[in-house]
Amino acid sequence: MPIIGHEKQWEFLRNAAKTGGFSHAYLFSGPTKLGKKKTALEMISLLFGEDVEKTFQPDLVLITPAEKQIQIGQIRDLIRKLSLKPHSAPIKAAIIDQAHLMNQEAQTAFLKTLEEPKGRTILFLITEAPEYLFPTIISRVETIRFYPLRKEQIKKYLKDKGISEEKAEEVSEISGGKPGLALDLISSPEKIEYFREEIEKLNKISKSSIATRFQYAKTLAENNNDIFETLDTWLNYFRTKIISIINSGNKLEIPTDKNYSLLKLKNILKLIQTTQFLISRTNVNPRLALEILMLEF
Repeated sequence: MPIIGHEKQWEFLRNAAKTGGFSHAYLFSGPTKLGKKKTALEMISLLFGEDVEKTFQPDLVLITPAEKQIQIGQIRDLIRKLSLKPHSAPIKAAIIDQAHLMNQEAQTAFLKTLEEPKGRTILFLITEAPEYLFPTIISRVETIRFYPLRKEQIKKYLKDKGISEEKAEEVSEISGGKPGLALDLISSPEKIEYFREEIEKLNKISKSSIATRFQYAKTLAENNNDIFETLDTWLNYFRTKIISIINSGNKLEIPTDKNYSLLKLKNILKLIQTTQFLISRTNVNPRLALEILMLEF
């Protein structure tokens, strides 16, 4: 599947691959579902000379969080694998997905690899929260920012795939500029209904008393499987609203009994991101974290 959008980022990376002038480590930063990991895989495919998504590649290492974190053992295993000579590819490559979830020990171990890279390797750190990485790691990688696409870009892509005008309009509206989310919504129509239901709940919560909000926080905290899906939906909703107000230049009114300023929306967005991080990575009491978030609506 080709990369959707991010033409400037891809052109820069493709030229670096063709000339051999690529960095040994990149940080792909931006919201989830934008295609950051997809772009990294495309870059590696270009360097390897074959599609790494379709064939097993012993020279490619993919690290993902285990039990809410990326542990030092995973990084040590990565370092060991990178120290070996390439099996068939010209270089060794690694992707650390959700790199911000490396714990402190893992980040310390990874920093040594950045300071003293062994052999011909290329590393990709994928993250939506670079602020949780050591500044010393940030300073040793080349950062490339990824941004949400325009609604028209996603709508056109969906229509080109044969999606109806009405469905493409709805999905491009609620996907918040995230091509990955748009594809998820198309492949799983029930997710569109879930989005509608969650936003309806959100609008009711914003009109409710503090006691009602705290009761909802308690219910949500007791359903671990729902917390992250709900927070992701809220995050996407408020991000879509921010994009709308920026693009229109008009005052935005969310359909509640409140009118939120752009600054207020940004604060809510930041707090949702912080809440996600605390619940996923720390031992924070989920109910308490959600109650604090409820006070902002």
